[in-house]
Amino acid sequence: MKRNEELSKLTNVKEWDFIVIGGGASGLGSALDAVSRGFKTLLLESHDFAKATSSRSTKLVHGGVRYLAQGDVGLVKEALKERGLLAKNAAHIVKNQSFIIPNYTWWGGIYYKIGLSVYDFLAGKLSLGKTKYISKSKTVEKLPTIEQNHLMSGVVYQDGQFDDARLAVNLTQTIIEKGGTAINYMKVVGLLKNDSGKIIGVTAEDQFSRQQYQIHGNVVINATGVFTNDILNMNNPKHGKLVVPSQGIHLVLDKSFLKSDDAIMIPKTSDGRVLFVVPWHDRALVGTTDTLLKDESFEPRALEEEISFVLNTARQYLAKKPTREDVKSVFAGLRPLAAPKDGSKNTKEVSRSHKVITSPTGLVSIIGGKWTTYRKMAEDTVNEAMKIHRLGNTPSKTEHLSIHGNVKPEQVDRTNHLYVYGSDIPAIKALQDSNPRYAQKIHPDHPFTVAEVVWAARNEMAETVEDILARRVRLLFLDARAAIDSAHNVAKIIAEEKGHPEEWAQKQESEFIDLARGYLLTPYSPKVINLN
Repeated sequence: MKRNEELSKLTNVKEWDFIVIGGGASGLGSALDAVSRGFKTLLLESHDFAKATSSRSTKLVHGGVRYLAQGDVGLVKEALKERGLLAKNAAHIVKNQSFIIPNYTWWGGIYYKIGLSVYDFLAGKLSLGKTKYISKSKTVEKLPTIEQNHLMSGVVYQDGQFDDARLAVNLTQTIIEKGGTAINYMKVVGLLKNDSGKIIGVTAEDQFSRQQYQIHGNVVINATGVFTNDILNMNNPKHGKLVVPSQGIHLVLDKSFLKSDDAIMIPKTSDGRVLFVVPWHDRALVGTTDTLLKDESFEPRALEEEISFVLNTARQYLAKKPTREDVKSVFAGLRPLAAPKDGSKNTKEVSRSHKVITSPTGLVSIIGGKWTTYRKMAEDTVNEAMKIHRLGNTPSKTEHLSIHGNVKPEQVDRTNHLYVYGSDIPAIKALQDSNPRYAQKIHPDHPFTVAEVVWAARNEMAETVEDILARRVRLLFLDARAAIDSAHNVAKIIAEEKGHPEEWAQKQESEFIDLARGYLLTPYSPKVINLN
């Protein structure tokens, strides 16, 4: 996965079958679906893969318990099927996760046991395990940090958990392995049309060299999530607003606040939403919120009321009460919701199901959805594109398509932080063994090594410090202070690998630190980490 090699294909291919705009879940899924059907496929991403929404999820592969409560059985059933398929197609990053609902009323245990048994039933053969009712003492045993005052019982159910940005990298690798092309930092700045007004390609600009490319293609797919309206505007300035962004934030705490391999699901908070406390990369991830925003952004920021809501709710359910000083990192993501027709601001009731929209010009747009159903979203999008553009009826091949890195579940050792690399682990270990410097940690408090930085720069199209610390090793999301401390050395390593001058490394370090400060709730000054 080397950017210069992918760039060279732009001048070698005269016309693509599919051009996909957007390198998040829906774009990567659509490109993989198209290329696996045999189409000549190009994916263009304006920033890094999964830079926006697709690296900022709650890290769950799930049917959606809240949607079952809303009666959206169709969406839940579809998502549970996709959860099962993803657990097989990417076993190295998707795991079976136990969730416990703590009950503080006598009837809560019965109510949730019945409801979640329906959830299990809808999963059918792809169920991850049966729901169980457990006593108060068993609940405390499993969740030693749960608030015990008035606790009555617990209900345990199974769902999926994953690393979103890692899956995005693996999907990109799979697209390229299947013969497709994917390029990050390549922004679509215009749509090419013929005399009849039909779209025949795009104009894209390399965000590093500023070189522009006129790229021709039969089908253009708009898979830009919360930025869907931008591409629709290029197509037709009078299209109206089809997507509105809804913000969800997450706070990352030390594992001492959870002290369990089980996650906590709080089914009803003060504003009627669901809140999760999930173990993730040896941290406790707490979220999320649902706040309708006017404007989309690649770097959304948590609002003060969202931070207070998550902290206050967590304090009600955790014996160890988290404060702002305990927050290792705070990150916000924007969900692309279909704009409510009544103009209301109630996002709790908006379905997460997806829609495929076609424009008279031939532009195909995918809106809505979530990571869990990315494969089905992609299949529906490519099916619709094939129908509109009369490209035959070759069926989708992705239902049982193994994703790069996939190994057998029994081969995954989750005690080793390298487990997310799956089948690439031997190559990374060989890199560590090849040079004593590569075996060093980039931060003393975290397991990530110099070898992983080198690997990402050489093999995973990581071009910037942010690409590595936010989406290849996730340190920015796990511990923003540690990420700030690591920026200097990571910038130097990338500069060495890619032949950039020292000024480039200094600029990268400075830009990353400015960005990373937005993931902190308290001020912080960088510390120097000496690598030999």
